[in-house]
Amino acid sequence: MSPSILRTTERLAGTPAVRRGGHWWLVASTGSLLASDPAFTSELDRFAADLAAADQAVAEVVASHTAQHEARR
Repeated sequence: MSPSILRTTERLAGTPAVRRGGHWWLVASTGSLLASDPAFTSELDRFAADLAAADQAVAEVVASHTAQHEARR
C-alpha cells in the first residue's frame, strides 16, 4: 500500500507520526513538527506500507479461517 492510499490524516500505529495531506508530521500535545528529512520520511512510508501489508495478510487469514469454519457447518 503506498502512503498516498492512507486516509487524509492517519496516525502511524500509535506513534507520534501522522500523515496529513501527503506530509508526515510528528504530533505531540505541545504542537506539531513537519518531518522533512527524506531518509526519515522514506522509513515512515516503508513502515506504513509494511503495516498495511500485515493488516491485509491477517484479514486474509481470518477470512480463510472463517470460510473453512462455515464450510464445516
